[in-house]
Amino acid sequence: MRATEPLRIDRVRNGLGLVANRAFAAGALITPLRGRVVSARSVWRWWDSDPRRAANCIRFDADRYLDPSGAWGEFANHGCRPNAAIMRERGRLVLRSLRLIRAGDEVLHDYSTLLGADDVWTMRCNCGARACRGRVRRFDRLPEPTLRRYRSRGAIPGFILRTATR
Repeated sequence: MRATEPLRIDRVRNGLGLVANRAFAAGALITPLRGRVVSARSVWRWWDSDPRRAANCIRFDADRYLDPSGAWGEFANHGCRPNAAIMRERGRLVLRSLRLIRAGDEVLHDYSTLLGADDVWTMRCNCGARACRGRVRRFDRLPEPTLRRYRSRGAIPGFILRTATR
């Protein structure tokens, strides 16, 4: 990996993850997320043949996902107290800092912000945060203060918010 890269893939609490090579101020663009945009149908097919690949796909819009295989997004880990968010900007997904990230910090985002009210996927959480929720669920199941904070920071894409039932 070149020293000019914003991130590196390194050993972290839960295997491999993204680590900042330099500091990022709150609101800074860390990196665009690259990959192939695929249909929800493709992701469902992968659950049988390649469940890890399917689980790493990131919701791109109402009916499509970004398959980040071989790119940064493949190593983007969850944290219940994230320092970054995946946001939709100008037709692409980007990783943007929510607060100061120091060089050497693991860059974490909250998977729940990309799980619409129509999503059924959940995950047991092992992020290690003091306020760990224990389980990652869809965004409309977030505690109300967390949901308000994420909404105020633009950390939940509009296409996810439009799936809300409440």
